[in-house]
Amino acid sequence: MSTQAEGKEQATLHITGMTCAACATRIEKGLNRMEGVAEANVNLALEQATVSFDPEVTDLQGVRDKIGSLGYGTAAEQADFDITGMTCAACASRIEKALSRMPGVTSASVNLALETAHVEYMVGTVNSADIVKKVEQLGYGAVPQSEGSDISDLRQREIRHKQWKWMISAVLSLPLLWAMVGHFSFTSGIYVPELFMNPWFQLILATPVQFIIGWQFYVGAFKALRSGSANMDVLVALGTSAAYFYSLYLTLESVGMHGHGQVEMYYETSAVLITLILVGKWFEAVAKGRSSDALKSLMGLQARTARIVRDGQELDIPVEQVVVGDILIVRPGEKVPVDGEVLEGSSAVDESMLSGESLPVEKQAGDPVTGATLNKNGLLKIRAARVGADTALARIIRVVEEAQSSKAPIQRIADVISGIFVPIVVGIALVTFAIWYLFAAPGDFAGSLEKAIAVLVIACPCALGLATPTSIMAGSGRAAEYGILFKGGEHLEAAQNIRTVVLDKTGTVTNGKPELTDLLPASDMPEERLLRLLGAAEKGSEHPLAEAIVTGITARSVEIPDASAFENMPGYGVKAFVEGSMVLAGTRRLMEREQVKLDPEINELMKRLESSGKTAMIIAVDGRYAGLAAVADTIKDTSREAVSRLREMGVDVLMITGDNERTAQAVAEQAGISRVLAEVLPEGKADEVRKLQQLGGSVAMVGDGINDAPALATADVGMAMGTGTDVAMEAADITLMRGDLNSIPDAIEMSRRTMANIKQNLFWALAYNVIGIPIAALGFLAPWLAGAAMAFSSVSVVLNALRLQRVKL
Repeated sequence: MSTQAEGKEQATLHITGMTCAACATRIEKGLNRMEGVAEANVNLALEQATVSFDPEVTDLQGVRDKIGSLGYGTAAEQADFDITGMTCAACASRIEKALSRMPGVTSASVNLALETAHVEYMVGTVNSADIVKKVEQLGYGAVPQSEGSDISDLRQREIRHKQWKWMISAVLSLPLLWAMVGHFSFTSGIYVPELFMNPWFQLILATPVQFIIGWQFYVGAFKALRSGSANMDVLVALGTSAAYFYSLYLTLESVGMHGHGQVEMYYETSAVLITLILVGKWFEAVAKGRSSDALKSLMGLQARTARIVRDGQELDIPVEQVVVGDILIVRPGEKVPVDGEVLEGSSAVDESMLSGESLPVEKQAGDPVTGATLNKNGLLKIRAARVGADTALARIIRVVEEAQSSKAPIQRIADVISGIFVPIVVGIALVTFAIWYLFAAPGDFAGSLEKAIAVLVIACPCALGLATPTSIMAGSGRAAEYGILFKGGEHLEAAQNIRTVVLDKTGTVTNGKPELTDLLPASDMPEERLLRLLGAAEKGSEHPLAEAIVTGITARSVEIPDASAFENMPGYGVKAFVEGSMVLAGTRRLMEREQVKLDPEINELMKRLESSGKTAMIIAVDGRYAGLAAVADTIKDTSREAVSRLREMGVDVLMITGDNERTAQAVAEQAGISRVLAEVLPEGKADEVRKLQQLGGSVAMVGDGINDAPALATADVGMAMGTGTDVAMEAADITLMRGDLNSIPDAIEMSRRTMANIKQNLFWALAYNVIGIPIAALGFLAPWLAGAAMAFSSVSVVLNALRLQRVKL
């Protein structure tokens, strides 16, 4: 995936060859040192690197080359396309050049005679749909000959490959393990074939395990050492090689001394170690695949095809080929393919995948519909408004992907530890060998070597590298299933520390769908004229209160004229010229600013309306008071419950609004909120958030409108209601798709559980090493047991992270 912003380009690459946290750290450091790279994050669990770079200084190929120089690879994919519309060699050359310049494409060749294109590209940066779109932009057509494999296919192939490797290794290692068991006094009754005890037979079995199946460890160790660092492969290669070559030396020595005597060998140590490590890696791969199940389920919601109307005919096409403006037919029981607007028909649409609301929503002409929602019972004709990566579902998937790819600050601890861990372990192993060989068991080379091997193997830092990213993946994925979208691991971590939540009123605490309840004209103002003037002035505003007024006036069968010179004044009201008159509608502050005189009885009338929870606004025409209008907005059914839950969690709750004090207090009382900041202008909301931050503790701002964006960006954690504006969601760190205040305590709870899970993982990952190394050094842990413990530590960390997928909020 490749995106551009503010002169920077961001790409996500799928990396091959990483085995532990040290690998991820090395790649991350190497990329961050590159000229032109602004930031690079490497995620071991996802096996991905997210790189932000300046395309004028470096490019994706440069990033790929850097990863290659560090000893790792980037997954490449190939795809073939049938090209239509070419007429000469210039056409082929043009397409080839354009494809070759696409971010993520490593090579492209177009064959005019066969009318085909062969494209190689980096997985995660571009896909076949992007290539088809590019060809179409050039004025040609492209159809994939066969769909290329996506990341999930690659991972499935990798899992199968790892499974075959450990199974073959296990078959070859079993006779060696059988022979080893026969050496113990308590297993003397077990029959061991004489052939299994033969050193040459053991050599024949152990060699392919060591150098064919286990070759990946040598390659990884060599690349790591060549780039000046050490990783898990170094430890495994050192430990298994020591056991294998010492056994080979004993085998050759036995031939020289005894013909082919039966001596104690250590082939099973290296072979069984490699087998156990491979089994652990296979379990890890399977478990890591499960940690992205939430993302797969989101992707599975997408419609695969769309029925469009072109030239009067209905055609079924892949949803990727739908363009903005296309007219689509959605029959009962079908998914809405893309985001759009209903042109004809009426139906109930199941939007539970977005809102969590089980009741279908009635749709008719003019209403918006969202891609992947389910049309229940009527035929709808819709116009495509947002397609491809711009649809709501695609944006949700993108946010979840970015969250799972990002790195939480706590992971830096693991990165630092794993970066220095391997050299320290090698040193401990050498000291262990020296102490045993020189002092504890003088001259016992085999026994001393065995202790050193056990130290090397038990200390592999795989679990440490998996501790954080697997929890982030599982936690953010589970949260997404509840409609809570964390934009990154850092926000998932930050939410646990929230101590104060500031709630916007309209659309957040309330439903945001107020109704016009009162219209009180001045004695010299006809009601119908007042309605016409007020409706025209408010028609140009996007505020929910303005929408309610216009809807209420329209419902009274009043024709609303057009206004000229409309001016929206956030926090004050609106100003417009209608039918030759200057109309003002808004707050007392607006009237004071425009020097409109108000009698005391008008203020008393406003107070009565406001004390009942209504928002009252003053209307003035040509500088004179013309009447009052009142709008009421009911609180959401779940607001009081959510506020109560937040209090139980130790979180203070405030409500902030531009509305007047009386109305705000009335609404706050209904929601159970005791602290209110009223009559706050949009620019003042951010200032109020800063004041609360200065008092100490992490502050979260929750809003849904454009005027909330500055406060959302200022807060330690910004939460946007998914039912609100795109600007608010862009400024926020967390999007609450369901528009339910209960999502706020749910988000905090998910953060706390995820961080607790990460701390458990880090504890156990370090505990395995801290406890295991001394035990191995003291000789209480055979190398094969050390290998089993090491493999179990990685698997247990991943399985613990997967518990987050069963969290119920």
